[in-house]
Amino acid sequence: MKISTEIRSTAIHVGEEKAIELLAKAGFDCWDFSLFEMVRLNWNTMEIIENDHPLNGNQWRDFAHQLRHVADECGIECNQSHAPFPSRIVGMDYLKRAIECTAIAGGKICVIHPDNNLNAEGNAEMYNELLPFAKEHDVKIATENMWNWENGATQSCFAACSTSEDFCKHIDIINDPYFVACLDLGHAEMRGSGDGAPNMIRALGPRLQALHIHDNDCLHDSHQIPFSMNMDFNAIANSLKDINYGGELTLEADRYLEAYNKENVYEGVCELAKSARKLERLIKEA
Repeated sequence: MKISTEIRSTAIHVGEEKAIELLAKAGFDCWDFSLFEMVRLNWNTMEIIENDHPLNGNQWRDFAHQLRHVADECGIECNQSHAPFPSRIVGMDYLKRAIECTAIAGGKICVIHPDNNLNAEGNAEMYNELLPFAKEHDVKIATENMWNWENGATQSCFAACSTSEDFCKHIDIINDPYFVACLDLGHAEMRGSGDGAPNMIRALGPRLQALHIHDNDCLHDSHQIPFSMNMDFNAIANSLKDINYGGELTLEADRYLEAYNKENVYEGVCELAKSARKLERLIKEA
């Protein structure tokens, strides 16, 4: 089973090219193309702000090609990407750019968030509009289980795909092999929203073709390194084994590397790789 992780948390310290090199050196088989810099938002006003990152400029294709070249030289492949969000604010042009960047990098799945507050029928409109473009580029779109947090609440609450029933409905209403599920294990374990990751894994079955793996206290969306907090990864491993999960083990423990800097971030990347290999062993032994 191949292991992967998002590159943004490493790239913040050393840039995307060096991040890919460090992931390969640490033993990752794959890299998850973080595309958030394509669109930066003022999260207070929810307005798009100016941004000089290459993914936002006119040379975005060249940038994606360069990262593909670096990865090929290092012997590591792009397995998936994550489009910028919220999708309704980002808009179709940038979501299509995300799909094309994924294809250029060699990725096979682009994770595109649903609108938290829409039902399966409402979100299907966006995904059905994107699917022909995704098929042209041989990239699958993955939707992801989300969560909300209401003012004054003490726990998360329902959002698009946050329960097994709603997640399966989002996939089945479109019923297309190019539309699949990416289960965010941490979101699934947040009290008040998800059914719990093992239950959702078994419910999704073959719909599940991508993962976001991280740890939390089963209340907050902590995005920490696996095996550091309260999630039961033995139960998660058993459920992945039960459905014969065939995708990669992709980490999204992006908060973990905040404690590192340019000089020592490789140490953190190595710890992430160790945690992914530990989960891989649990699945094999389940």
